[in-house]
Amino acid sequence: MALLLCGASEAWTGEIRGRVVCDVCGDSSFGPEDHVLQGAEVAVLCITKSGDVFNYQAFTNSKGVYKVAETMPESDRWVSCLARPLSSFHEHCTRRGDAHSGIKFSYNLPSGHKHTVKPFLYKPAAAPMYCS
Repeated sequence: MALLLCGASEAWTGEIRGRVVCDVCGDSSFGPEDHVLQGAEVAVLCITKSGDVFNYQAFTNSKGVYKVAETMPESDRWVSCLARPLSSFHEHCTRRGDAHSGIKFSYNLPSGHKHTVKPFLYKPAAAPMYCS
């Protein structure tokens, strides 16, 4: 029995989270007029040490937060990931508000820790008059 336990890999758990925000004035800063977007869709693609690719899809909750998590053997954990927004279902805030289509990052955190991605921004087709 001891030999079987020695050969087992330790489990590793990783988590990626972020927010999706409606940047009402399109100024790339979070102000009192801005609000989080519930139901926005985000894709997260991660590559493991062995070269396997995991593709996750997540939707934001009522606080505009999405998250993906995975438990796998420590020997086959994530090494790099790409998070990208897919769509906003908010009727007034559907245009991408920032220049990049995704954020690539290395994932070198120990088990049980989370990586937070900077917020993805959407904006309305036309900014309200009070933004000028």
